Formats: sequence, structure tokens, C-alpha cells
Amino acid sequence: MSTGPEPVDERTPDDEVVEGELLDPAVEAPGEVDDGEVNEEISVETLVTDLERLAVEREQFLDAYRRTQADFENFRKQAQRRQEDQVARLVGGLVERLLPVLDACDAAMAHGATAEVEPIASALLGALEKEGLVRIDPIGEPFDPTVAEAVVHEPGDGGEHVVSEVMRAGYSWHGRVLRPAMVKVTD
Repeated sequence: MSTGPEPVDERTPDDEVVEGELLDPAVEAPGEVDDGEVNEEISVETLVTDLERLAVEREQFLDAYRRTQADFENFRKQAQRRQEDQVARLVGGLVERLLPVLDACDAAMAHGATAEVEPIASALLGALEKEGLVRIDPIGEPFDPTVAEAVVHEPGDGGEHVVSEVMRAGYSWHGRVLRPAMVKVTD
């Protein structure tokens, strides 16, 4: 007994079945021409074009990678410089806050407490000098307004302005003047 019409096989005797697939002889295989020869010219041209396109694309990606790597290195160096500058500013701020302590030590030694205060003042100044503090004490030198502030002027021989007395020492930190010296100038 049959439940319905049986499937009809529409293949012709020229059709070829390979492992269960139907091959249509009217459809050409890729790269073949009607007479069965392989069309190498089209495939070589296509490959050369694809290769050139990939080479250009590779160069673009390589260039972008190198630019990104250079940008990152520049950013890293810039960030490191900013961090070093910030640390230097913070340490400079700490040193500035310690200057009144050095001034107090100088005042105590000027009032006769040299034996008691001098070891502490020397130790503090020595430690700060190792880190980059420089005491500005320009007695006998020509007056330089970048490192000293003239608060008293005395008439002299009429020559150049010379520092005759330091009223308060000045300090510089790594080449930057933290506080100019207060001086008496003679001309």
C-alpha cells in the first residue's frame, strides 16, 4: 500500500553523483573555463591584487601601531616628568617650611647660645644640603637682585653695589631660589 506518490528522480544519465551530492555539469568549477582548462591568469591577477591590498593594509596597521607606541612612550615620559616635578615641589615646600627653624637657630646663635644650638643647626642644614639646599650668604659679593633683597642702603665709595651685611640668609633648592637673602648694600 502506498500512502502517496513516490518521489521522482529528476537526474539524467549524464549527471554524476559523488558521495551523495549531485554535480551539475552545467555549473563550472571555480577557475575553469568552458573547455576544462584552469584559468591561471585570472586567479594570479586576483592573488596579486589581494596581496598588494594586504601589504598596503599591513603597512597602515604597522604605521598606526608605531605611532601608538611612540605616543605611549611620550605619555609615559611626560607623566614621569610631571611626577618628578610634583615631588620636587612638595619637597621644596617642606624645605620652605623648615627655613624658619634654621632662622631661629641662626638667631639663637647670634644671641650667644652657640654651644647649645650649633650642633642641631649644623645637623639640620647638613641633611638638607645633601638633598640640594644651598645657603645664599653673599657677604662681600656684588649685589645680585635675583638672589638677594636689599633692605638697607649705605653710601660708600661710589662704586658698584656690594653686599656689606646679611641680615637673613637666603636659600635655593636645586637651583631655584626659595627665599632671597635680606642684605645691607654699600655703594
